[in-house]
Amino acid sequence: MTSPDPGNRTSRVVRRMTARGRDEEHRASTPLELLFDLCFVVAVAQAGARLVHTLAEGHPGSGVLGYLFVFWGIWWAWMNFTWFASAYDVDDVPYRVATLVQITGVLIYAAGIPRAFTDNDWTVAVIGYLVMRLALTGQWLRAAASEEAGSAARRTALLYATGVTLCQVAWVGLLFAPEDFRRWLFLVVGVAEMLVPIVAERRQQTSWHPHHIEERYGLFTLIVLGETMSAATVAVQSALDEHEALGRLLPIAGGGVLIVFAAWWIYFSVPAHERLWTDREAIPWGYGHFVIFGSAAAIGAGLEVAVEHAVGEAHVSARAAGAAVVVPTAVFLIAVWLLHARRFKGGLVQQLVLPVASVAVVCCVFAGDWAVPAAGLVAAATVVVGVTLAARIPETGPPHGGGGASLSGVAGATEGVSSD
Repeated sequence: MTSPDPGNRTSRVVRRMTARGRDEEHRASTPLELLFDLCFVVAVAQAGARLVHTLAEGHPGSGVLGYLFVFWGIWWAWMNFTWFASAYDVDDVPYRVATLVQITGVLIYAAGIPRAFTDNDWTVAVIGYLVMRLALTGQWLRAAASEEAGSAARRTALLYATGVTLCQVAWVGLLFAPEDFRRWLFLVVGVAEMLVPIVAERRQQTSWHPHHIEERYGLFTLIVLGETMSAATVAVQSALDEHEALGRLLPIAGGGVLIVFAAWWIYFSVPAHERLWTDREAIPWGYGHFVIFGSAAAIGAGLEVAVEHAVGEAHVSARAAGAAVVVPTAVFLIAVWLLHARRFKGGLVQQLVLPVASVAVVCCVFAGDWAVPAAGLVAAATVVVGVTLAARIPETGPPHGGGGASLSGVAGATEGVSSD
C-alpha cells in the first residue's frame, strides 16, 4: 500500500484510508493529536483531584483502587486512538471529524469521573466511552473498506472493529450489573479490551510507525508531568493564600520540582524506538505505560496531599502524606527501568541505579515532614549518578530493524544524554 503524502493538500476533503508506511520519514505528531492529548489531560486532572480528596481524608485503599480504575479508562482510550492514528491517519475531513467526536467522548468521560470514583456510578463515563467507540469503530470499518478484499490487513481491521464493538456492548451491560459486582466485572471487560489488539494483530501487524509511537508516548508523558507540576503549584498557591506556611511549603515545592525534573530526565535518557519494531516488543512496552502515566499523574496528587498536610488540612499522618509522593515516584522509576532503560545499560552497576534509587525513595517516607524534599534529593542524585556512569561506562543498545535512525520529535532533544 502507498502512504498518503502529508504534504499533498489537493485532495484533503476525502482520501482513501490506506495504511501509512512504517519507513515514512519525518513522521511527527499532528496538531490534532496534540489537541487530543491536551483534552485527555482534563480527565487526568479529574482523576488526580479525586485521588487527592480520598488520600487527604485518610482512605488510601479506596482512593488508590478508584484511581486505578478511572485512570485505566483514560489510558486505554488514549491508546486506542494513538495506535490507530499511527497506522491510518489520512488527515482528511472524515478522519478529523471522527477524532473530534472522540475528543468529545473523553470530555464526557472526564465529567463522569467523580461519580465513578466516589459512588461507583459509571453511567456518564460509559456514555463517554460509547461516543468514543462509535467514532473509533467507524474508523476501523473505513480502514477495512479501503483494504483489498480478502487481505490480511482487512481481516485485522474488521477484527478490531468487532472486538471494540463487543467490548463496548459489555461496558453498557456493566451499568445493569449489581453495584457490588461492577468493579469485578470491570476487570473482566478490561482484560477483554486488552486482548483485542493481541488477537487482531496475530496474523497481520498494523503499520504503526516506531518513531511516531515513541514521540506520542513521550509527549503524553510530558503533558502528564506538566499537569503534575501545575496541580502542585496551584496547591502551594492556595495554601499560601490561606495560611502563613511559607517555611513548611518551600521544602515540599523544592522536592516536588526535583522529582518532576528527574522523572523527565530519566524517561528521555534512552531511545525507546530502537526496539519498537514488532508487536511482541511494542505491546508490552505500550501496555506498561499505564504504570508510567498513572504514577506520573499520582505524583502530582501526592504533592497536593503533602501541601494540605503541611497546612493542617489533611487528616493523615506525616508519614502517610510523604508516602503519597514517594510511592508513585518509586513506581515511576522502576517502571521506566523495566520497560526500556535496563536494555541500554552496560553493566551491573548501571543496571542497579534505578532499582536502588526506587528503594531509597521509598525509604524517604521515614523522614516524616521532610519526606518530599528527601525524595527530591534522591531523584536528583540518581540523575547525577546516571550521567557520571554513562560518561565512564559505554551503554549498549538492542539490535533493531530500523537501520540506526536517530531519535525524532521531542525525544530527540535528549539523545545521547543517559542519566539513569
